[in-house]
Amino acid sequence: MSDAIETRGVVIRTEADQPKFVHMKGFGAGEGNTVLISMATAVFLIVAWWLIAKLGLVPRLFLPTPQEVLTQIAAVYRDGYAGASLGEHVSASLFRIATAAAIAIAAGIPMGLLMGLSRWAKGVFDTPIEFYWPLPPLAYLPLMIIWLGIGETSKVTLLVLAMFAPICLSAQAGVRSLPIERVNAARSLGARPWQLLISIVLPSALPEILTGIRIALGVGWGTLVAAELIASNRGIGYMIMSASQFLATDVVFVGIGIIAACAFAFSAAIRLLEATLVPWKGKS
Repeated sequence: MSDAIETRGVVIRTEADQPKFVHMKGFGAGEGNTVLISMATAVFLIVAWWLIAKLGLVPRLFLPTPQEVLTQIAAVYRDGYAGASLGEHVSASLFRIATAAAIAIAAGIPMGLLMGLSRWAKGVFDTPIEFYWPLPPLAYLPLMIIWLGIGETSKVTLLVLAMFAPICLSAQAGVRSLPIERVNAARSLGARPWQLLISIVLPSALPEILTGIRIALGVGWGTLVAAELIASNRGIGYMIMSASQFLATDVVFVGIGIIAACAFAFSAAIRLLEATLVPWKGKS
């Protein structure tokens, strides 16, 4: 049976000949918004925390209620804690993490790109990075104190070492994942080495680099708190340590909440930067 009808030399196509558009089914988490799911999860966790503390399933000494923690936040903000105001504690920690992150990014990205482009650079620098990277930062914190003292230099150096490796290795991975066809196409158009680096290599490695920075910031916050627990008189970690010595669990929760808020803000900033600089990520 024909799907076309001929009338006076004019061919009229039936609906069977019309193109059909098929919507491809996604795979994995996709690009759907997860804000509502995350908010519902947060509300569930807070309610569960409140119920466990309110019903006395865990003694108040070990698990205060959310209301007690909120009250303590106001008290610490008003009166300070451990010989310093809340602003001084937070600003000390932010200064250390921001300074170390800037140094680690400035040193780690060029080193990672160089290791991805040159086998000599990879052979020389890969061994020391792989040697110290698996070590816990607290393992060489005493060495930093012996070498650099208990001032800010030892803490910032410790943070730089902890954050440098993820950034460097992610930059190297970004270069090694670069399709060679893209490089050859640029070469065929007469691109010079520095043009390849700026226009091809760096943009292609940028998604991996930003992911490495997010990982490095997480490692940096954990290392910062550990360093402040041992050798500091200012900072969020120091505030938590002082509170734990007096069994002030609500103040410990305040410190943990501040750290979580700061870490979330840093991560959100990197996500925003990622959406601005590499909007094509995950869409190829």
